[in-house]
Amino acid sequence: MSTGGRWLVLAIVSSALLLIVIDMTVLYTALPALTRDLAATATEKLWIVNAYPLVVAGLLPGLGTLGDRLGHKRMFMAGLVVFGLASLGAAFSPDPSVLIATRVVLAAGAAMMMPATLSLIRLTFRDEKERAFAIGIWSAVASGGAALGPVVGGVLLEHFWWGSVFLINVPVVVLALVASAVMLANRPGNSSHPWDLYGSVQVMVGLIGLTYAVKEFGKRDPSLPVAGLAFAVGLVAMVVFIRRQLASSAPLIDFSLFADPRFSAGAATALVASAALVGVELVFSQRLQLVLGHSPLEAGLLILPIPLSAFVAGPLVGLMLPHFRAERMLWVLLLLTGAALGVYLACYQSASWMWIAAVSVMGFGVGGAMTAASSVVMLAAPEERAGMAASIEEVSYELGGALGIAVLGSLMSTLYTRALVLPAGVAARAGDSLDEALLAAGALSSAEAAELTRLARAAFDQAFVGVIGAAATLLIAAALIVRRKTRRLEPRRGTGPA
Repeated sequence: MSTGGRWLVLAIVSSALLLIVIDMTVLYTALPALTRDLAATATEKLWIVNAYPLVVAGLLPGLGTLGDRLGHKRMFMAGLVVFGLASLGAAFSPDPSVLIATRVVLAAGAAMMMPATLSLIRLTFRDEKERAFAIGIWSAVASGGAALGPVVGGVLLEHFWWGSVFLINVPVVVLALVASAVMLANRPGNSSHPWDLYGSVQVMVGLIGLTYAVKEFGKRDPSLPVAGLAFAVGLVAMVVFIRRQLASSAPLIDFSLFADPRFSAGAATALVASAALVGVELVFSQRLQLVLGHSPLEAGLLILPIPLSAFVAGPLVGLMLPHFRAERMLWVLLLLTGAALGVYLACYQSASWMWIAAVSVMGFGVGGAMTAASSVVMLAAPEERAGMAASIEEVSYELGGALGIAVLGSLMSTLYTRALVLPAGVAARAGDSLDEALLAAGALSSAEAAELTRLARAAFDQAFVGVIGAAATLLIAAALIVRRKTRRLEPRRGTGPA
């Protein structure tokens, strides 16, 4: 393929990837409007956000391997069709249940496309330096696109209703379909490669069960039997899945790949970086709107330094990878991101330029870490397992996003509930979230509403500090673990000199 053709392929798959990752976070700035219009409860609100990354993570192992069997172009284009139709359904959802269901279908389309995007890059770019730069672009889109979601949501909500955040996908899908049919090489898959549908269902049930348990434990009044049952179902499903994969001659996930410290360190870095990015953005965007009173557009613009920095970091780190050890860059960038969050925590109530600088460094660290992680994972796996390696890396990314929402979101709810003392006569539901408290305040007298709003915002700020501190601690701890795991490794071809 000509040089121009290779970069056009990168542009096509990057446009699809941008849609996939934006849809993980685009609802952040839309949540207050969506909650109000659909009368969504706190639990429904979390599932509207979390159904998408959870189902994507659950389906990726199976669909990544299916792409190796059927051919990545075929899977990519089929995923575009499903994604476009689901976007139409989500845009016009009449209630929270329908929106959650369409988000599940949207996730299925994303899971069909996502492994193909990285696999097509691996198979298209043969030159080591070109491939490293192309993976840098891919990672910049993955991390920067997720960070860009709230900005896109804010701009659209300034002029349109919340459904526009989904409707905007449709014209991009149509253009990508036409370009894919013309430009993507139709490489046949390996038809003898088996596909394990049951294993894909098992891992999805396991992830959803465990996440639901985390959410239930994080409620103001959790149902311990429900949480325990969800945890048991999720744990059993994951144990059965792992045992099935270890006994299979053609597993969805070849756990022997994790025996390579580079591969496991790359996957862990993708998971932790994604969890921190998505979890922090969730609470950050809510604070900007619900505590500081910014409009969705203003909140999106204040978040903009994160995706811009991530977009810069991806290609830059991609260019540096052939000259430096990618394994070393993993832990250095994680440490940088954690330190940046620590600085933000120290100055988030100071002059705006100070905390904007801190979150910019955070965005750079996440974007760079994702690039290094993607490169390490893809180069550590053999070419015939490109789809599997891509799906594992992307499972780490999507699962990290889901865990970031589930764990940090539940921690936010727990800390908020414990910090808030409701005035007499206020419905207990106001203690579930700041959204609920502000809705409850609308039914009170002006003096009572002002007091409830003040107490709720103060409680939210206390919880916010706890969540940012937890994310910073997680990143720094992960950096130290990755450093310990990789520091004795000898440099190897493709990852740069020591």
